[in-house]
Amino acid sequence: MSDTVTLETSVSTLIANKRRVSALKGLGVVTVGDALTYYPFRVTEPVPLRAIREAKVGTPMAFAAVVRYVRVVSMGPRRGFRLEAVVEDQAFAASRQMQGTSCNLVFFSHKKQYVDWMSGRLHQGANVVLSGTPTAFNGQLQFTHPEVLTVMPEGANAFSQPRDEPGFLGEPGMAGTSNVPVPASAGVLSVDDGVGQAGVPPLQSGVSVGRDGTASALQQDSAVNALRFDASTVGEALRHVCRPRPVYHATSRISTEHIHESIVLMLDALQGNIPDVLPQDVVESKRLMHRSDAFAAIHNPQSTKSFHAALATLRYEEAFVSQISVLQKREAARKSQTFECRDSGLRKGFVESLPFDLTKGQQDVIATICTDMGQAYPMQRLLQGEVGSGKTVVALAAMLEAVGSGYQAVLVAPTQVLAEQHFETISKMVGDVDARGGKTSSKDDSCSIPVTLLTGGMKLAARRRALATAASGEPGIIVATHAAFSKMFQAPNLALAVIDEQHRFGVEQREVLREKSEKTPHLLVMTATPIPRTAAMTWFGDLDISWLTELPGGRKPIRTFIVPEANGNMMAQMFAHIRRRIDAGERAYVICPRIDTDEADAVVEASSASLGRRGGSARTSASAAQSADQDLENGFVAIDDFDEGNGDGTSAEPKLPLHAVEEIVHRLASLPQFAGVEFATLTGRDDEATKRKVMADFECGKTPILVATTVIEVGVDVPKASCITIFDADRYGLSQLHQLRGRVGRGGTDSWAFLVSRAEPGSIAEQRLNVIEGSLDGAEIAQADLELRGAGDVLGDAQSGGQSGLKLLRVVKDAKIIAEAREQAESLLKRDSELSGEVQLAGAVLDFTRGGESEILSN
Repeated sequence: MSDTVTLETSVSTLIANKRRVSALKGLGVVTVGDALTYYPFRVTEPVPLRAIREAKVGTPMAFAAVVRYVRVVSMGPRRGFRLEAVVEDQAFAASRQMQGTSCNLVFFSHKKQYVDWMSGRLHQGANVVLSGTPTAFNGQLQFTHPEVLTVMPEGANAFSQPRDEPGFLGEPGMAGTSNVPVPASAGVLSVDDGVGQAGVPPLQSGVSVGRDGTASALQQDSAVNALRFDASTVGEALRHVCRPRPVYHATSRISTEHIHESIVLMLDALQGNIPDVLPQDVVESKRLMHRSDAFAAIHNPQSTKSFHAALATLRYEEAFVSQISVLQKREAARKSQTFECRDSGLRKGFVESLPFDLTKGQQDVIATICTDMGQAYPMQRLLQGEVGSGKTVVALAAMLEAVGSGYQAVLVAPTQVLAEQHFETISKMVGDVDARGGKTSSKDDSCSIPVTLLTGGMKLAARRRALATAASGEPGIIVATHAAFSKMFQAPNLALAVIDEQHRFGVEQREVLREKSEKTPHLLVMTATPIPRTAAMTWFGDLDISWLTELPGGRKPIRTFIVPEANGNMMAQMFAHIRRRIDAGERAYVICPRIDTDEADAVVEASSASLGRRGGSARTSASAAQSADQDLENGFVAIDDFDEGNGDGTSAEPKLPLHAVEEIVHRLASLPQFAGVEFATLTGRDDEATKRKVMADFECGKTPILVATTVIEVGVDVPKASCITIFDADRYGLSQLHQLRGRVGRGGTDSWAFLVSRAEPGSIAEQRLNVIEGSLDGAEIAQADLELRGAGDVLGDAQSGGQSGLKLLRVVKDAKIIAEAREQAESLLKRDSELSGEVQLAGAVLDFTRGGESEILSN
């Protein structure tokens, strides 16, 4: 490692341009280590070498030439300047055994300094290497703003004879170059319009200076205000312009080219002395690159092959470090003291009091959980169940196991609506069970199992009573929202913590609950969000996993139909069907992605940004953004604005405005099918009292059609609801559609889900809806969603660039890599549980645990 530059060195010591330092900081890049782990999201293909006569309009190419003519033309005081040049490639074309010819170059700028600087580089007789995409203008071949490298006169003819088949840089069959690696400091792309360095004298060959006018920390001299500009030979310049380029997620304050330059500068300063994190035997067994070589190859690739090799190395490193952390966490938890819950009387009495029989799956999972809770170390279990599979009954049985053993249990729900519903359901279900485990003989006996509600929206006096009940340590069940994570909440005898909808809570919140009790409580986390089994088994490695796939008796499969909105006949049939079901005494949901017609698509866009989705934009008006934030905060909106796009972050075509609750209510009320029918609305903006009244009216049939946002996605249980219509279904994530569909058919009636779509025929959006239409298996749906989302950027979804734990791994798609890393991590920890022989790995694991584990595991 350099004496002055390490991974902890601040970028401000290497880059003098304060604007660039500030822009990098905005991306989370503060130290050299941050820069090296700010990875590109894709790599461009190498540019082929072509003589001018081989040029094809619209196809990128690179070639060597000599400048024959140059002039600067003023386009008026406000329109700026145009630089025109003519170059010919006689010598380069001869090396490719063809006749040379000429073409035009053109550059535009509002700044005279820029065109003066460029005309100085493109002076008559200058040897240059150019890379760009040719166009045709007035019948002439033209390159607009091509990449330009000038070549020192003595190296103007230093390129080899061509081979039979022209190819790409560093690949077999490449013409005109050797395979000698190009130094990171060789050559430069172009100068910033804003630099304004007119009349810069030529540098000596080998001096490397960035576009922002800063030299490498190892080369600070009189060239500090100059520009990197030259190469010593044509071959060197061709290798530079032809090689693949990494593309980074940038902002308006900094371009991907400037990010690349900054990182390459830091790689130069480190001189390649970056220690490996992975053990040597792992590197050798997996045939991985050394860390320093991987960083160089991913940020400054000499070929696409080397880029992908680096990507594989760094991705495996992330998998290995994360699995070491998870396994150590699991082992540490097993050393904690917990409450041993072995009195099953109350739990068995509860099961006997149920008016229905548990499924075989529910019985098996309850038995497994209760066995775990009887151990001397805390249980850590993930319960993944299909929508409507009866997870709540399983959780309640586990909580009664704790209460029956003389301890407390808490159930944490993501929203107040869901918490209140859980409170009401649990209160009714335990009302027939007394503390001795049998059925109650009188109404008063039902009070022997206290159930307490704790939410942030409660009045102060009620909240204080709930907190006092929890702090007393008396056996009972507490149903809470995020209020359970507050400092005020204490439960000294908390033996079991149940977290509903695990994907809405982070690992750090799990840890907070463990600190609320005198001993470490058992932990049961539940989710209905589909996770492919391989991913769940490998990633949630600190948790044992149980699945509930069998639906309770009486539940019928939900029939799902895609309804193209443009098909008026199908829409009319759908509305007529809903009216018939309402007349039969049933209920119907209608779901819209927006609340009202005046707001922008902020709900979708803000949601996409918050979930790290591709194609989401955060440009919204203040009022719309506030509305979106409110819904997101309450867990009501999680729309996946899937962008099929053009592969460059732009949409293939503008999307139509999303439907809003306000609009759809007006539209449905005007239809003859719904004459005389009352509608209710429910959104995240409604207060708790309004929500309760709306749901009560809906359940009793006063307003049999509920038009809502995704506020009803989880926890809403109306047995008479048999139909759900989802507008703009092609703009939702498959997991969310699966959750919404699960709101109907909960009373054993026939049920239907209608996915109203405006997706183009044959599009990916339509394919995704076909998955939902054809399957009720959540894991299968998640896997299909993953496969349909797999195309696109090399590294998949956009990464933030900040201190998140995972930057290259995709938890689901890379499940196989994670599984392999887990196996090797287990082997290492058996030999060296404290990592005493792997200092660098131990440091990386510590950084991972502190910096990003909670964010990763909460996704």
